[in-house]
Amino acid sequence: MPDRLIATLPGPRGLPLLGSALQLHPRTIHRTMEAWSRQYGPMFRVRLGARTAVVLADPDAIGSVLRDRPDGFRRPAVTADVTRELGGLPGLTLAEGDDWRRQRRMVMQAFAPGFVKAYLPRLAQVGVRLAARWQQAAVAGGPIPLSADLKRYAVDVVAGLAFGADVDTVNAGTSDLQDHIDTVLAGVARRSLAPLPYWRWLPLPAERRLRASVTALQAAIDGFVASGRAAMAADPALRARPTNLLQALIAAADAAGSGLGDAEVAGNVATMLMAGEDTTASALAWLAWLLARHPAALRRAQDEVRAKVPDLASITPAQADALDYVEACALEAMRLKPPAPFIPLQALRATEVLGVTLPPGTLLWCVLRHASVDDALLTCAAGFQPERWLPGGDATTAPARQAILPFGAGARACPGRYLALLEMKVALVALLGQFDLDSVAAADGAEPAEVLGFVMAPAPLTMVLRPRAAKRLNAA
Repeated sequence: MPDRLIATLPGPRGLPLLGSALQLHPRTIHRTMEAWSRQYGPMFRVRLGARTAVVLADPDAIGSVLRDRPDGFRRPAVTADVTRELGGLPGLTLAEGDDWRRQRRMVMQAFAPGFVKAYLPRLAQVGVRLAARWQQAAVAGGPIPLSADLKRYAVDVVAGLAFGADVDTVNAGTSDLQDHIDTVLAGVARRSLAPLPYWRWLPLPAERRLRASVTALQAAIDGFVASGRAAMAADPALRARPTNLLQALIAAADAAGSGLGDAEVAGNVATMLMAGEDTTASALAWLAWLLARHPAALRRAQDEVRAKVPDLASITPAQADALDYVEACALEAMRLKPPAPFIPLQALRATEVLGVTLPPGTLLWCVLRHASVDDALLTCAAGFQPERWLPGGDATTAPARQAILPFGAGARACPGRYLALLEMKVALVALLGQFDLDSVAAADGAEPAEVLGFVMAPAPLTMVLRPRAAKRLNAA
């Protein structure tokens, strides 16, 4: 039987010229695609202006597509074009083909678990500072700006790991670096989803701020790379035993035959800064909100933290690895509220998916939160049940592992998985080891809206804590 054509697929009816563009808002486009997946099935088409996108929600087919990268599929060219037009530094996330293969080796060396574990004392220091900040607010009895504080925490972690820099936005409240990252992330997401390149003839204030932040961020990263090279020139032993990601990237780039230089190093530092801040902060915010709504899970996570990590300042890799239930909570939160609820791709060659021929250049939107929240896959799939991730739980089966992809799949799966989970564990130790959690809520008290930018984050959340009277903080 011959393959079907895209034109035979079902899908929403659109308007002449515009297609379904008016039905899709950049902040909620993921929810609309998920709703259409339930209405039209595991594969359908959506017309976006002059282009047609194919939407895929079948987990087995998505897994096959993701494993066919980078040869069969790439990230949509529009995102790389937007970054390139800004004069940006694409790094591993947007690199393709042979460029990606060269950079992947470099980055995997820098993200090796041994290196990340060696960074744990510095990570713990950031966690202790966060706990000290929360202690002051808890004693005062006021609401804590949870979303903002978690962004500061993530920026400090990434800056320390990436450059060995102690920017300390947790205590400072903000930093130019964080502001520029937030502006660039919002701008790239906005431009990537825009139906027309309006910024080329309509220089709105937001676009001027975006340009200024890109320039400032590039200058900062170039300065970090120059400082890293100077430190390694002064101490050649750092090439064999780097103390931060930047040094590890430089050493890997300088290795014979790598084909890489400072542009690739800077690009991957930029990628880590931008991807590492928003994804971890968003995942942690959702996790705190879910724990506050599920007292039994909260108590079990608290008991584990307090039994296995008596002092955050001196946490060891073995103690962090032993936080099995806390890790299960993190994975369950990312199943229900994934920072990346979809992956957009573009076909590089003619490919058959679910019996449909996708010509080269076809846009393919992979819906990741579909089967993963279906009762056909998991018991009470809409519920927050971290136990499902423990040995023997229904989230540990092969079909579940295929459908639940918080870090992607295939050769292009996120290389920072171990670091992200370690960051989340340290933040949970800071929260659950030192405090009792009274509430986490959005401003209006309702369930926080899912807001899509660079990642899917909750509307800003506040938190109310009570300090444990017997606990003494060792603030850095």
